[in-house]
Order: sequence, then C-alpha cells, then structure tokens
Amino acid sequence: MVAVESPRLETAARALELQGVGRRFGGLAAVRDVSLALEPGERRAIIGPNGAGKTTLFNLVTGELRPTAGTIRFFGRDVTALPPHQRVRLGLARTYQTPLVFPRLTVRDNLYLAVRGVRPWRLSLRAPRPGDPEFAVVAELAERVGLRHALSALAGALSHGEQRQLEIAMALASRPKLLLLDEPAAGLSPAERESLAALLGSLDPTMTVLLIEHDMDVAFQVAQRVTVLHEGSVIAEGTPEAIASDPRVRAVYLGGTHGE
Repeated sequence: MVAVESPRLETAARALELQGVGRRFGGLAAVRDVSLALEPGERRAIIGPNGAGKTTLFNLVTGELRPTAGTIRFFGRDVTALPPHQRVRLGLARTYQTPLVFPRLTVRDNLYLAVRGVRPWRLSLRAPRPGDPEFAVVAELAERVGLRHALSALAGALSHGEQRQLEIAMALASRPKLLLLDEPAAGLSPAERESLAALLGSLDPTMTVLLIEHDMDVAFQVAQRVTVLHEGSVIAEGTPEAIASDPRVRAVYLGGTHGE
C-alpha cells in the first residue's frame, strides 16, 4: 500500500491568522472587522445563521474575494493580495457547498485528475498508464474516504453523501496544510452526517481544518474550538461546550439579538 503523504507540521507561525478583516459590497458590510487565529493542526468550526457572512469569510481566506480591510496570513506569510492558485500552492484546499466533481467521469478518474493536478507534469498531454504511481495514491485516497468500492462508478451516479466524500478526497490529493470545508453536512441524512463526522475525525492530526457548518451537532463533534458569526461580526468564540451554553449564541439562533 502506498501511503498518502501527510502535510508538514509547521509550528513557527499560526496556520491561519486574520486581523481586522472586512469585506463590503457597496453599502453592505458582509464581513466586519473579523480577527481569528488557528494553530497548526487545530480543528475550528465557524457557525452562524444564514446570512452571517460565513461563506464570504471563506472566500476571503481562499482569495476568491479580496478584503476591503485587514490582513490574512498563512503560516506567517501575508497572503492578503495573493490569488487563489498561489494560495493552493502554499498548501490550502477547500470544498464547496455543492460538491464540485466531474459527474461523467469515474471516481478513479476524478481522483486521478486531482492527484495529477498537483504534479510538476500536470500540463503534460501524456495519457495515463496503468502503472502510473498516481493510481496507487488514488486507491489510498479512495480507501481513506470510504470509496474504494466505488472507484469504477460514475461520480454523477453517487449519492449526495458519496459525492461529498469524493470531493474531500480530491481536496486531500494536494496534501494541504489547511483544509477548508464549506457546509460539508448540507443535504446529508443523519447516518451520512455521522459518517462524515467520523471521516473528519480520522484526518491527519497535523493538518489544520476550518469548516463552516450550519449543523451544530456536526460542528461540535468535529471542532476543538468554535467561532460564531452574526451579521458579519464575531460574537463568540470558545470550546464547543462554552458555545453551546452561551446565551448570545442561543439568542441568535432563536431569532433574538446577541445583546439580549
């Protein structure tokens, strides 16, 4: 068995640090003065009601949006102005609310493209060969996320939960130091949510994980710390136990204001 390489643990700097980050769309402040820091290997969840600014914040971290205020650092490096592909090369990977897979390709081919995409010869026109070492990595990734049995299946024929598993495996192909998961439990059945939580709990402990999650049960099961957004601002941060008992968080989710 060929093991998938683990990301290097870098301890000289925080894995991710946001200082005073904001984003405006005209007169609308979608993200307001957000500061947070993730240590290498940390599991952090960002929760909040719909419209809280969670996905906008993710897009700022990945570079798909440029902040109108503040600074973003990745393992000590200022990446505020870097485009997404350069952040990927530094070790950042993400998933999306709707799984982005190639539905007319098999699971094996989806994973092969993901593995090949981070190789130096990724732009080569050479056709895949059965003995390519990438296929051993493909098998290992499929095993890691529970899709070894489905390697020959078309990605479009998978269940929604299996497509989530495939997208996570594709993100892991780049051996990221920071993995961002955008609503990974969205649309999953209770059983699939349990499987997802187990999968996330089995990820390499040296890899930092930041997830947006509307399902607080999944967020609290996976995360070591939780950050709560409301109307674009951080209103609470702490352990899952502390957040679960925070009256400001309960007020927000029950329709009140965080000052009540």
